Amino acid sequence: CVSRQRAWGVPITVFTCKQCDQHVTSPVVLSHIVSLVEQHGADFWFEKDVQELLPDGYMCSCGSADFIKETDILDVWFDSGVSHAAVLEGDPNQHWPADLYLEGSDQHRGWFHSSLLESVGTRSAAPYKTVLTHGYVVDGKGKKMSKSAGNVIAPQKIIDQYGAEILRLWVASENYREDIRISHEILKRLTEAYRKIRNTFRFLLGNLSDFDPPSDAVPIGELEEIDRYILYRFRTVSEKILKAFEDFEFHTFYHSFYNFCVVDLSAFYLDIIKDRLYTFPKNSKGRRSAQTALYELLKGMAQLMAPILSFTSEEVWSYMPARGDEAASVHLSAFPDLSRVSFPDDLVDKWEKISQLKGEVSKALELRRQQKVIGHSLDARVRLELPKIMKAALGQEQDQLKYVFIVSGVEILPSLQDEADVYASETVKGLKIAVHPALGKKCERCWNYFVEEPAPEHPSVCLRCVTNLESAKA
Repeated sequence: CVSRQRAWGVPITVFTCKQCDQHVTSPVVLSHIVSLVEQHGADFWFEKDVQELLPDGYMCSCGSADFIKETDILDVWFDSGVSHAAVLEGDPNQHWPADLYLEGSDQHRGWFHSSLLESVGTRSAAPYKTVLTHGYVVDGKGKKMSKSAGNVIAPQKIIDQYGAEILRLWVASENYREDIRISHEILKRLTEAYRKIRNTFRFLLGNLSDFDPPSDAVPIGELEEIDRYILYRFRTVSEKILKAFEDFEFHTFYHSFYNFCVVDLSAFYLDIIKDRLYTFPKNSKGRRSAQTALYELLKGMAQLMAPILSFTSEEVWSYMPARGDEAASVHLSAFPDLSRVSFPDDLVDKWEKISQLKGEVSKALELRRQQKVIGHSLDARVRLELPKIMKAALGQEQDQLKYVFIVSGVEILPSLQDEADVYASETVKGLKIAVHPALGKKCERCWNYFVEEPAPEHPSVCLRCVTNLESAKA
């Protein structure tokens, strides 16, 4: 039923002939009513009598000039159902159908339904391209919010206490298709997550202070393997996030972005490249390679973050080293295009195994740290017994593994059966790790231990650092 018996609302502008009881459907009358609505608004229907509403001299096909006007109003669901016509077709700057209808899950039988019925009936097409529904905000225990229960958290209070970025991050972190929980405990956890994201950007910016992209950037294809690998990982994450944006899966953005910051960067890549950033000559290819990767990460991550953490991304953008072709604002730039970043499957497999291996070595190091055998990881040397599949994937990387594990030495042995204290991995079958105190003397510059004879002019510095120092002077 599209009509309601109410004293106010949108009138049903229909006349009925008293003599033949037929509704008036004449285009002349309908056009006349439309003209009156445009001039006076819908209330004129209630204010004028029949003779003032009909065109002068109008008569029914039966010959009668005696009519009554309808006093019912349109149901409000019909009002909302034709909003697409009023809003979109009435504005030359808009287009029909709508890109998106967005409302709560109860509107499947309400607005979405009435809009679909009206539009299909008059235009043979839906008034929207996509429909998105969401659940309702509930408290931290999943209970409905109400003033009487005292569990209402006003958005303005969240902004005042935590900031608007945290409110946006909370919205993005939740699966809105279900009821969305909120509490101060949830907001505190998100504040901590935001702090970790922000600290990641601080590290990236801090290590690009002397980096000029036009003159210092290394071509992507010439980057160190691990630098290309992290850009490949970011490309994978970026593609996943952009697909999530298209599908309105905003919680996928949050979890993917946060995990990339915490797992791929903080727990893996950033610690590894500190050695190159801090001990290599300023303009060395190894250092510039790491900085190039950091720059690409910084720029792309700021662009990905912009729709959610709007102010933070703009702040990052304002401090970012300029290549010269960047937009004035991150919100005027495009999403990152990392199509030029390629990485062969065999190298992907290799670095995924190295990453997995680093995680297991870190566990073994932590156990020995708790036993007071070592302090910092660089105080240790590591012996490995690798499963065949991992040994084949690593190839000749033994010399570089110590920089990945951040230890002072790595040996790969056929067996560790003679070792007294061995960590046997529970996740990588056949992997065994032995951790011992590092041999030799600790370099005062890079903190790695060295056993070779030092240079006479630098007795407390390893030969690698001596070479780096001399290169820096050149």
